[in-house]
Amino acid sequence: MTGQLPSTLETLTAAEHDPDRLVLLTGGTVVTMDPALGTLERADVLLRGDRIAEVGRGLTVADAIVVDVSGSIVAPGFVDTHRHAWQAQMRRTIPDVDDLVDYLQSTLVRVAPLYGPHDMYVGTRLAALTALDGGITTMLDFSHNSRTREHSDAAITALLDAGIRGVHASMSPHFGDWDQQWPGDLARLRSTYFSTDDQLVTLRLAALATPEIAGARLAYGHDLARVAADLDIGVSLDVMFGAAASEAIVRWEREGLLGPHLESIHSTALSADAWAAMRDAGVTVSLAPTSDMQIGLEDAVPPVDEALAHGIRPGLSVDVEVALASDMFTQMRTLLAVQRMRAVHAVYGTDDEPVRITTRDVLDFATLSGARTLRLDHTTGSITPGKQADLMVIDAEDLNTMPLHDPIGTIVLGADRSNITSVWVAGRVRKWARRLVGVDLGGLHAQVHDSVDAIAERLTRHQGNTVDATERGLT
Repeated sequence: MTGQLPSTLETLTAAEHDPDRLVLLTGGTVVTMDPALGTLERADVLLRGDRIAEVGRGLTVADAIVVDVSGSIVAPGFVDTHRHAWQAQMRRTIPDVDDLVDYLQSTLVRVAPLYGPHDMYVGTRLAALTALDGGITTMLDFSHNSRTREHSDAAITALLDAGIRGVHASMSPHFGDWDQQWPGDLARLRSTYFSTDDQLVTLRLAALATPEIAGARLAYGHDLARVAADLDIGVSLDVMFGAAASEAIVRWEREGLLGPHLESIHSTALSADAWAAMRDAGVTVSLAPTSDMQIGLEDAVPPVDEALAHGIRPGLSVDVEVALASDMFTQMRTLLAVQRMRAVHAVYGTDDEPVRITTRDVLDFATLSGARTLRLDHTTGSITPGKQADLMVIDAEDLNTMPLHDPIGTIVLGADRSNITSVWVAGRVRKWARRLVGVDLGGLHAQVHDSVDAIAERLTRHQGNTVDATERGLT
């Protein structure tokens, strides 16, 4: 209507590129996850441009855009330290998968080779937007289906278009035909998309721990370590579990290949020597609680106790949406429950006291420790003045969250994505009034289903039969 005052969202988005734009989130319970600041009731968070400027009570700032968050919790955005985002349009196609081989055969052997660059874009963008909707402001995309340069370009572009703080961890496919461009193409990706290290989307090299699954070309060692060092990027290592990975870690220690540039994903059933080597070298750890347990990776026990015993505070990850939940609330609750069950079970019938983790521990794993796992804790992971403004606002007066007694307990045990009223990444609003901002959901829906149909058609041609998409488990 002509003459109508702009809405708060319109005011925010109109000035979102102004580095001096001031936004005051006022009156909320602020869970900073900063050990020095703690949790503040009826407090304010001042944003300047893309950064957190101040946290405190009774802040008054002239010319600030004021957002009343009374009755809400303001918290750091979650950090997902490992997800294979390209698979998102294949969600829950194998919900009852019960071992790694079944996953490899169904998804990486059968479906992955049928992906074109556009399918990579659609899946990655869908995963990133779903992450934002659920309060995940940072996501490492372990992109292991880069069959061509165009596949990689599409995956990176999807992260950029979604507006998430993304980490593109690049790896070639395990199986099937591909252009053999990896890891050489990483230099092009670095110069094309990642000219600086303080961008919203950054680059890492992705690899496997050992050659058992896909051969020596994907296994971390001197050659891949040299590539990462030459490009000055970190390395994310998947399938870090069992005796083979344990032996590899101890060998890497002897060969000088361990260091804080490495992220160890899963880390289940590792030897004590391997844990000690990772601790001494500053290797970070990403746990995938539902993946380890539901799929049954090695001993199927997320090694949170082993990590903590060696002074490593891990991050959390979603892993594969083809079989698992998409959100961080599930990861926190699963890990909290299984660790406390193990702790009590271990001393049952004795006079020993169980060592239990807390709701604050798992929220830390999902925020600040997750950021540290990706070496982004100087940028995100807590509501700390000077850091980027990556945060979420949770309604604490909803049916499932009221009344607010313990804000951390409410986030971990009570809230879900529907309670998240707004999400901010680098000071820009990505979700507002419980809806994603600037996303054509109808268009996204069409893209996702068109991609599924196209992959199903390719699978039909490949198999030489007329089995429809439903029978193939693609819809």
